Amino acid sequence: MKRTINIVTPDGKVPSWTYTPDTGNFVKGAVLFFMDAMGPRPAMDEMAQKLANAGYFVLLPDLFYRFGAYGPFSGSSFGDPQSREKLVKMINETTAAMTVEDTATFIAALEGEGYSGPYGVVGYCMAGRRALTVAARYPERFAAVASFHGAALASNGPDSPHLLASEIKARIYVGTAAEDGSFPPEQSTRFVDAFRHAGADFALESYVDMQHGWTVPDRDGVYDEAGADRHWRRLLQLFDETIR
Repeated sequence: MKRTINIVTPDGKVPSWTYTPDTGNFVKGAVLFFMDAMGPRPAMDEMAQKLANAGYFVLLPDLFYRFGAYGPFSGSSFGDPQSREKLVKMINETTAAMTVEDTATFIAALEGEGYSGPYGVVGYCMAGRRALTVAARYPERFAAVASFHGAALASNGPDSPHLLASEIKARIYVGTAAEDGSFPPEQSTRFVDAFRHAGADFALESYVDMQHGWTVPDRDGVYDEAGADRHWRRLLQLFDETIR
């Protein structure tokens, strides 16, 4: 069941949505769900509700709230030059540091709903790096973190998530497309080396024949049902084993 809430941050109100099981399943714990680059939309609702129906309380905040009303966008919006220009601006100007600051209020919202944690966090596309970063910045609050087709997870930038490997206490799962320009092989190698040397509890899995965005139902020409099902099995196993 979906419910709309507003979360107040120092920078404004965050339109957000909570999801609980439609089937009356026992709620095992809470998960923070970070959207992909096209923002909240029916495809994100579908995914968040599916996670909720597996027995979780799910919170989906609009990470682009600082821009006010925008879009709506769809999974194919990057194919339109005007939409792509707007999205790139929003992605670049919504930094990981901003999401870290906002997460304090997201955690407070989860606590207000009666969930003390530890929590799970999952991010898709641009939010994969944000999920890893908040897990590092709030290590006592997150038991599990997952990234799917995350971009720039081991870049040369000073805020690259792989530099935070030693700070993450959560169990980590990273699912990558076999060929993804936003996370090329050299970054994959750098990521694995950093997390192995940090002694982190992590797994990085390459999804052969998948493309960036393969998990998201409205990504026309990219979504892959078998690959998406595999991603759900991995994600639910991660949360089922870590969130009590």
